[in-house]
Amino acid sequence: MYYRNLFAELENWKRSSNRKPLIIKGARQVGKTTLVQDFGQQYAQFIYLNLERKEDAAIFQNYARFSSLVEAIFFLKEKDFQNHDTLIFIDEIQEIPAAINLLRYFYEDFPQLHVIAAGSLLEAVLNENTTMPVGRVEFRVLRPMSFEEFLSAMDEKSALKQYQTVPIADFAHDKLLQLFHTYTLIGGMPEIVKHYAENRNLNALLSIYESLLVTYINDIEKYARNSNMVQVIRHVLRSMSNEAGNRIAFQHFGQSNYSSREVGEAMRTIEKALLLYMVYPSTGVALPLFPDKKKSPRLQLLDTGLMNHLAGIQKEIISSPTLDQVYKGKVVEHVVGQELRAAQFSILSELHFWTREKKDATAEIDYIYVFDGKIIPVEVKSGTTGRLRSLHAFMEQAPHQLAVRVYSGRLEINKLTTPNAKDFYLLNLPYYLSGQLVKYLNWLNDTIESTPLNS
Repeated sequence: MYYRNLFAELENWKRSSNRKPLIIKGARQVGKTTLVQDFGQQYAQFIYLNLERKEDAAIFQNYARFSSLVEAIFFLKEKDFQNHDTLIFIDEIQEIPAAINLLRYFYEDFPQLHVIAAGSLLEAVLNENTTMPVGRVEFRVLRPMSFEEFLSAMDEKSALKQYQTVPIADFAHDKLLQLFHTYTLIGGMPEIVKHYAENRNLNALLSIYESLLVTYINDIEKYARNSNMVQVIRHVLRSMSNEAGNRIAFQHFGQSNYSSREVGEAMRTIEKALLLYMVYPSTGVALPLFPDKKKSPRLQLLDTGLMNHLAGIQKEIISSPTLDQVYKGKVVEHVVGQELRAAQFSILSELHFWTREKKDATAEIDYIYVFDGKIIPVEVKSGTTGRLRSLHAFMEQAPHQLAVRVYSGRLEINKLTTPNAKDFYLLNLPYYLSGQLVKYLNWLNDTIESTPLNS
């Protein structure tokens, strides 16, 4: 078991006085089962139910009342019904949609029991007869391994210690940048990371990527409503790596003849499996943040390593001394987005970018991030600070003085001035620290307080 940061969230959930059954969402093969099984060792009793198994599914299909179902779980798994230090883990819960509704009764009738459920494509199985028991359950999301978790899995103890130290020591920069290059190449799928950590053989990873992709395709196709939609889903899955990082149109996606409606339905089905995300833009610079769903979204995939495999660009990444220009800069933008998302466990957390679309002055910021009541622009860009035109355009409108550039250089803070004479702070953050954005924004605030902008 490699340590996952969501483990600390589970420990907080266990101690909570207002604990509710917890649903962990996530794509297949991101490590949900392994995480909960390891967490279950903190209990006197751990009951594992996998609803893909007929014998476990039958428990949820043959019962007279809910209390008899709970008694059957303890009896058939040979556990003590009177021992309340018990974690019940219901895995692959999407296989019995009615079981999702039953979680509310664990909360209402058996609050002493700790219950976690996990599944993929949960939204795809919900219908008018099966709904999420809102208000009776909690949710968390597990994503591919972050760079921090990758360092732990690789047993890079000294690098991990420096990564977690704010601010980072300057001497750690080159090694962490090199390790981040490797992380960007292989991605954060646990099976991939595990195999690489044990064997350091990149060629051996190809068959694992293929196996993962076949699993995803077979899984998603089960939820296509007809054979035509199966073909559209297959096309989107084959084409999505070429469009990752781009703003997309549904009509004729991937140089196809498929309609906007067909591609949109396929995209939403794949998005329910958490294999891709549609990142929508916002045009505002202050809260509340409203994404504009009428504008073209940008495509983000589940994992950068999978994207690299689909696009066939691993050799380009290996041979490049920096990540800045690989795949026209899309790879590093993608992995930064993956890091920003990995640091968030809420199902409500989303990525957004900023755009201003005028005839004579179009501007776009790679990501925007809500921090301390502010919308912070996050530009992923190499080069000099003088070339950050879109960032200057954002900061001229923003009601604050904080901006971020994520790049290959070293950690530093610049005091800049926009063309219209507004002063602001620019936090220059190395790529490998993008998952530590919140900590470094707090550090930036502390630095500003000790050295005011206008001093």
